[in-house]
Amino acid sequence: MKITTNALQEYAQILLGIVLASIGLKAFLLPNGFLDGGVTGIAILINELYDFNISISLILISIPFLILAWFTVSKTIVFKSVISIIGLAIIIHLENFMPITDDKLLIAIFGGIFLGAGIGIAIRNGTVLDGSEILGIYINNRFGFSIGGIILFFNTILFIITGFLISMETAMYSTLTYLVTTRVIDFFIKGFEDYVGMMIISKSSIEVEQNIVQEMGTGITVYKFSRGYGNSGIQKDGDIIHLIINRIDIRKTYNIVNAIDKEAFIVEFDVNNITGGVFRRYLSKSQRKLSNEITKPE
Repeated sequence: MKITTNALQEYAQILLGIVLASIGLKAFLLPNGFLDGGVTGIAILINELYDFNISISLILISIPFLILAWFTVSKTIVFKSVISIIGLAIIIHLENFMPITDDKLLIAIFGGIFLGAGIGIAIRNGTVLDGSEILGIYINNRFGFSIGGIILFFNTILFIITGFLISMETAMYSTLTYLVTTRVIDFFIKGFEDYVGMMIISKSSIEVEQNIVQEMGTGITVYKFSRGYGNSGIQKDGDIIHLIINRIDIRKTYNIVNAIDKEAFIVEFDVNNITGGVFRRYLSKSQRKLSNEITKPE
């Protein structure tokens, strides 16, 4: 089987993710008895209560989730996840970091940062280091519950059990670690630049288009609709302006539209991933002029 350059880069990044996650565990969380959420958290809890090898626990607890994944997600993800989880277990077993700090707040924050970075990089490359996400996908497909809500419920139960069996302080610091971890995962999955999408319907759509292109310098897409229903009754033949902008430009966009049409209908929505188009660089002045010529009415 021929291994492409992209595949090598992908597995190199997965290895980096595994190393970062293991640093978070061995240099911060494990020496101080802190937990994370999901399968990793269960393995750490078992280690704290029974001194059972965390690497073995991680693999054993992951098996039911990987079996579930076989019927839930693609076989490629299952294969890569098996390799990733075994790799994480091996590196955790071999690593022998000295604790960096005994400050509990720093442990919770930096342990979460390293662990979140590792998991986030792994997810971006099509694998998981924790099986609880697979459980969330399965229940979502079967019963329609939110994946995030399922994982949150799963981890809430875990931290409550931790509070009763170990201490409430450990449970609270572990919750902080989990919150930091999930936030860092989001950064690595979605990127550090936060973009949103907007759909605008206005009676003065041509003027709105021209002003957005001219003042924002961002690309737009215009859809035609044949009929709509609203406060003014039936509306026929109009434009829907669609654009992607950086979150920092939201207020400026609203100001541009409101200055032209205060009754414009605007829908704002989160954007998880974008490629191509004009969003990391703005239109040049010549492009803006050309866009304005195109949108001018005949």
